[in-house]
Amino acid sequence: MKHITCIEDLRQLHKRRVPKAFFDYADRGSYAEETLHANRDDLKQIKLRQRILVDVSKRDMKTTILGEPSALPLVLAPVGLLGMQHGDGEIHACRAAQAAGIPFTQSTMSICSIEDIAAAVDKPFWFQLYVMKDRGFIKALIERAIAAKCSALVLTVDLQVIGQRHQDIKNGMTVPPEWSLSKLFDFATKPAWVSGVLRGKRRTFGNLAGHLKISDDITSLSTWINSQFDTTLNWKDVDWIRSIWPGKLVLKGILDVEDAEIAVKSGAQALVVSNHGGRQLDGAPSSIEVLPEIVDAVGSQMEILFDGGIRSGQDVMRALALGAKSCMIGRAYVYGLGAAGQQGVEKAISVIAKELETTMGLCGINTIAEIDDKVLAV
Repeated sequence: MKHITCIEDLRQLHKRRVPKAFFDYADRGSYAEETLHANRDDLKQIKLRQRILVDVSKRDMKTTILGEPSALPLVLAPVGLLGMQHGDGEIHACRAAQAAGIPFTQSTMSICSIEDIAAAVDKPFWFQLYVMKDRGFIKALIERAIAAKCSALVLTVDLQVIGQRHQDIKNGMTVPPEWSLSKLFDFATKPAWVSGVLRGKRRTFGNLAGHLKISDDITSLSTWINSQFDTTLNWKDVDWIRSIWPGKLVLKGILDVEDAEIAVKSGAQALVVSNHGGRQLDGAPSSIEVLPEIVDAVGSQMEILFDGGIRSGQDVMRALALGAKSCMIGRAYVYGLGAAGQQGVEKAISVIAKELETTMGLCGINTIAEIDDKVLAV
C-alpha cells in the first residue's frame, strides 16, 4: 500500500484483482453514462483559492454528522454486493470506517446480513433501506436494524424504476456468479479473490437469507428482487417508515429543490444530494451542480450530505464549500476494498483525509467549520 498515492491507483489495482463483472458493477453507470461523467467533470471545474502566510499549524478535521462526533466529514455510502468485491466485504469496510472514526452505511442488497456485521464490529453503523412491494419484509428489515442498534436509517428514494446499466447486462452479472467459459477463465486468473470470497460467510444476499424460501435459488431470487421495486412508492411511505423507525432518518437521492422542500416536512433529519452515482437517471444534472440551490432552499432546516463523484480531499473541500455538511463516498472506498480488503478501505479513507488536510492548509483553513464559499476561486 505504500506506493498507492491516490484513489485512481486503488481503482487500477481493483480492476486487476477482481473479476470484470464485479469491477464493472461498481465502476460503471447507466445508459450512456452522461451523468456518471458529469459528477466528476463538474467537480473538476470548481477551483480552489490558494491563500498564503496564514497560520495553519492546528488543522482539525473533526466535525459532527447527525449530531454524532466524526473524525472526518466523510461517510461510507451504501454499496450493494461488497462481499463479492472481497470476502465479507461489508464487515471489512465497516471495520475500516469505525477505525477511522467515521460512519459506515450497510446496503439492503449486501452480501453479509445486518446481524453478520453487528456481531463483527464494536459500534453501531447506519443501515440503508430500499422499500419493496413486500411491506411485511421491509417492516421486518427495519425491525432487524433496530435490534442491531443501527444508529441511522438511510432511505434511498430514487430507485422506484431501475436505470439500465448496459455493462451489467453484457457481463451477465449475477449473485452468486453464473458460470460461463469466459467467467471461469477470468476467475482462474484471480485466485486470491476466489479464495477470499469462498472463505466469506455468504455468497448471496444475506438480508434475504432465511426470510424467503427462494433465497438459495438464484434465478427465482433475481426474479423476485426485480419484481419488488415499487413504482407506487410515495411520501406516505416515508410517513409509514417514520412510524416504525424510532431513530435518525436520512433521505438519499434528492436532486431537486421542490423535493428537498417536501423532505423538510417529512420528519427526516437529513438528506443526501445524490443522483445514485450516475446509475439511475442518465441525463440528470451532476450532484454538485444542484447542491448550492438545495442548500439555499433547505440547508438551515435539515442537514445536507453530498454524494456523487468524490475521489479526493479536494473534492470534499469543494462540496463543503458549496454548503454540504459532510460527504459520502462509494466507488472510492469500493476500489480500496477490491484492491486489498480492509487495508484497502483504510487506505482510501487515509488518502482522502490527507488530501483534505493538505488542501485546508493551502487554502488557509484550520477547521471544517471555517470552510465556505470563500475558499473557492472566483
